[in-house]
Parts: sequence; structure tokens; C-alpha cells
Amino acid sequence: MAGFYTEEIRKDGERVGFALIGLDGRRGILSHVEAKGPHRVGRYGVDVPGFESFLQGIQTGNTGPCLIVIDEIGKMECISGRFRSLIRECLDGPSPLLATIALRGTPAMEAIKARPDVRLITMARGDREIRYQEVLGEVRRLVRE
Repeated sequence: MAGFYTEEIRKDGERVGFALIGLDGRRGILSHVEAKGPHRVGRYGVDVPGFESFLQGIQTGNTGPCLIVIDEIGKMECISGRFRSLIRECLDGPSPLLATIALRGTPAMEAIKARPDVRLITMARGDREIRYQEVLGEVRRLVRE
């Protein structure tokens, strides 16, 4: 597998940012309340150059992984042109992509959800276990193909 997930950065019980954790063990910072720069989502400054550098380690080509995992396709991530290109490469490539995406978001996010080759599974707090089993079944099917 290849990909990454985000994790809250907390200080004194308060969320102050989001870390990037690669499935290969690499770590980076996506955003932080103390980050300066032009790219902001809410109170968080998004480190676009750092994020794009982190993305260089994700392989998607013909000899790539049997599954790519991205948590998440969100507003912060979609600021990056490299990220939007990576998502297109993943969706158009040979490896299945398992990703989380917000219900509402940017035009880039809506375009992803509108693709005919994308299957959306909406989760709510009350049906997580059922939806988890559905997602797991879909991943098993895609990896076997």
C-alpha cells in the first residue's frame, strides 16, 4: 500500500494543527495555527511547499502499489496543485484508491465525486460498523481484480 493519513496535532488539549503520516512511516506537517503564509483554511496556515515535498514520496505508476490510501481529500489538501494532480493520477491509474472526502468542499472535490468511476460510501456515526464492512468488502474486491 501507499498513501498517507492526517492526524491532529494537539497542545494542552486543543487542536493546533494537522500532521501527515505516510504509510511508509514518513511524517510531515500539513497545517498549524502558527504557520505563516498566504494559504489558510479557518485558523490554520497550510504548508503547501512542505505538503508537496511530502507527496513526492507517494508512488502511483504502473509498478505502484496494489492499493493507494488517502485520508483525506479535503480543503487544505486541495490547495496544492501537486495534490490535485496526484489524485487525478491515482484515479486514472491502475491501482485502486481508497480515500475519504468531505460531503461538501471545493470544486476539485466535487469533480472527484462526480466521476463515473468513483464509488461513494457515505458514513454516519450510527452506521460506521455496517459501512466499514461495506468498504472492506469493496477494497477486497478491488485488490483481487
